[in-house]
Amino acid sequence: MSEHYYTKRPTAQHDLHSTEELLRGHKFTFVTDSGVFSRKGVDYGSKHLIETMELAQDARVLDVGCGYGPIGLAAAYLCPEGHVTMIDINERAVELAIENAESNGIDNVTIIQSDLFDKVQGDKYDVILTNPPIRAGKETVHRIFTDAYEFLVNGGSLWVVIQKKQGAPSAYTKLESIYGDVVEVSKDKGYRIFKATRS
Repeated sequence: MSEHYYTKRPTAQHDLHSTEELLRGHKFTFVTDSGVFSRKGVDYGSKHLIETMELAQDARVLDVGCGYGPIGLAAAYLCPEGHVTMIDINERAVELAIENAESNGIDNVTIIQSDLFDKVQGDKYDVILTNPPIRAGKETVHRIFTDAYEFLVNGGSLWVVIQKKQGAPSAYTKLESIYGDVVEVSKDKGYRIFKATRS
């Protein structure tokens, strides 16, 4: 069985790969590696979230489970006057995200190795983005939903992409129990985009 990407220090042998992606009309180049999520290229769910998410130019954004960086770096590109904090438990993913930010000329980001929200305590964000680590289990995914509420400003929103077959209906129910105001913004090829707003 292949190594789980939701781990602090992947032990899989390095196998670097470079991929070019057109996201929101801008060309990005990402270096990926073994031991990280979707190493062959940006997965469809992340692309769907990137193309759907709505961000003000000066937004303060948090990307939870950033991997090698596609969602957070695309958000930073869309928020030139804002700032994006990107967090991931996976040391290798964080190193790649830092490298990818530099190679794409994006400097309005802070990239931190963190077990979920542990290293951003006390911070508040306008928008939190996540393609949650499904393989880490429902408890971890639901903890992201619950904890995110405390890190949003009033009126701030959590954007989630999740496949129907990976628990989108139960995710919607959980979000509704926490936020009340939850909208299914988009659905495509079995993927759902939910926007949950803190009021």
